[in-house]
Amino acid sequence: MHLHSLLAHAGVRPSASPARGLSPSIDPSTTFERATDGAFPGGHVYSRMSNPTRDNLEEAAARLELPAAAEAALCSSFSSGMAAVHAVIQAAASLNGKPAHLVLPDDCYHGVPSQLIGALSSGAEPVTWELADMTRAGEVEGKLRGADPGRNTLLWLETPSNPLCKVSPIAELAELARSVSPEIGVVVDGTWAPPTLSRPLEMGADLVLHSATKYYGGHSDVLCGLVVSHPTSPLGVSYGAQVRAVQASIGAVPSPFDCFLVLRGLRTMGVRVERACESAMELAAFLDAHPKVARCHYPGLASHPGHAAARAQMGGEHFGGMLSFEVAGGGAAAVAVAARCELITRATSLGGTETLIEHRASIEPEGRVTSPPGLLRVSVGLEDVGDLRADLERALEGA
Repeated sequence: MHLHSLLAHAGVRPSASPARGLSPSIDPSTTFERATDGAFPGGHVYSRMSNPTRDNLEEAAARLELPAAAEAALCSSFSSGMAAVHAVIQAAASLNGKPAHLVLPDDCYHGVPSQLIGALSSGAEPVTWELADMTRAGEVEGKLRGADPGRNTLLWLETPSNPLCKVSPIAELAELARSVSPEIGVVVDGTWAPPTLSRPLEMGADLVLHSATKYYGGHSDVLCGLVVSHPTSPLGVSYGAQVRAVQASIGAVPSPFDCFLVLRGLRTMGVRVERACESAMELAAFLDAHPKVARCHYPGLASHPGHAAARAQMGGEHFGGMLSFEVAGGGAAAVAVAARCELITRATSLGGTETLIEHRASIEPEGRVTSPPGLLRVSVGLEDVGDLRADLERALEGA
């Protein structure tokens, strides 16, 4: 089936009750009865390891990454996107009894290095990591070839990147990693480009992770993270099993009600993302031409250095609902622009129905600020695009 058909029916299972309700049921059980012979006929033991509602979400999310594949991918869900990030890193740090080394984007989401520094930098075998510009294949190759062969090396891609909208060519970099060593894993943070836009497992990645808090949930009311592994690539199978083991042992799992909310969001994700992309393209063109905007970052603009790569791996029609722009005049001017927005809300996060704006440099950790001082990040929502444009125009003219 087409991806939009899968989304429209995501998690829908008529209940066993006489009413045959279509909305997915919520099973809040934390423990499950054993049969007299000691077996678990329902397949569930304890909700830290599995739960019927969570199974429903994981099965639905797995199908979206490889909708045409004969073999189903493996999805593990977590209580937040950062819990999913931790599970992937922890899997790399324990697979085959070897420690981990990560090659990260030089502009990756600040939460990833913050986690590495704050929680994973101590102990006998701390996780090591380094940064690379993922738009420069030669630089990436040098980092991969220089990695310690005694560690599990994981190439970490984030595309489009947060907040500079840089585009990493997934297929090219996955092939590059394999040419250096078949033991190098490739994981893609697809939070900004959900499966309706990009499916990294089809391009050679072993794992894809999402902060399902964003486009999957879609209503700014649920925390959740997802990790989906390739069902046939050797590293995808190995990493997927290890991520699932981390999920069961650590227990950072979403509640059944959280899973229900994400399943609800999935069923409208296709139309929500499409609407956000169309509005983002129109707003990016407006901002790119505005005299008080020094630079607009959006892969849909023909002038964007990653436009060709984005067109190739995002279907050529839509380029995401996220954009950022730099206000002429720097940080103070950017903060003033955000302050003057009336319809657009000043808040972090993304992927909800409401459009959000955020001055990124002011929330990034001191000493690790990747955003230019005048940069504002915008998550385009579902409002009328004319109203959004008028709000931005008023804020830019009056700041």
